[in-house]
Amino acid sequence: MILLTESPLAGDLCALAFSICVALSLLRCFEETARRGVFNQKLNRKLVHITFGLQFMLCWPLFSSGSQGAFMAAVVPGVNIVKVLLIGYGIVKDEATVKSMSRFGDYRELIRGPLYYVCTITLCCTVYWRTSPIAIAAMCNLCAGDGFADIVGRRFGKKKIPYNTDKSFAGSIAMAVAGFIASVGYMYYFSMFGFVEKKSEMVVGFFVVSLMSALVESLPISTILDDNLTVPLANVLLGTLVFL
Repeated sequence: MILLTESPLAGDLCALAFSICVALSLLRCFEETARRGVFNQKLNRKLVHITFGLQFMLCWPLFSSGSQGAFMAAVVPGVNIVKVLLIGYGIVKDEATVKSMSRFGDYRELIRGPLYYVCTITLCCTVYWRTSPIAIAAMCNLCAGDGFADIVGRRFGKKKIPYNTDKSFAGSIAMAVAGFIASVGYMYYFSMFGFVEKKSEMVVGFFVVSLMSALVESLPISTILDDNLTVPLANVLLGTLVFL
């Protein structure tokens, strides 16, 4: 663990301040690319989707062990829950955020997918935290897996899945591969700090969970409900069976 000061509380406050600055800087960057039209809106949204959660996980070792560090870390996505609710219900107007996080530029979209997304990250902190492979799998399949599924599917997804023509084989394969690679990568990253052990059984578990996440994401129910909801739920349920 990286200790910023001798006081765990002071260290957590410093870690929180740093994490919030990084998160806000990243979001500001993508708000600017959305405003300038650097990427098309769908790609910009998915780049936010991929990078926000993954960069936040990189900051987890900065926090102390135990519930204090977990809850302090959860403040980062917690702030974004408040932001998404305020914008999604029309209380606060923020066109740059809407463009960077929505599919079609409607502010009301934020109270679905983006809200599920930040709620998942918050729960991964407070319930599972960095010692749990369930948190690693859920975050990586949601961020990397689902993000690359959309990007690759739009570019190369000519062959559609028979039971859901909104999804493609290319997108589903990309989701399984990206989610698995990210999960293994973060297993090695957290093992450097002693949070998890590098085990072949865990790698196999990540493969199974990523494969099933891609399957769940391809189902029609994920299109109806939102894959930002169904994919994390599937990861938690299956991860509980695989890793515990």
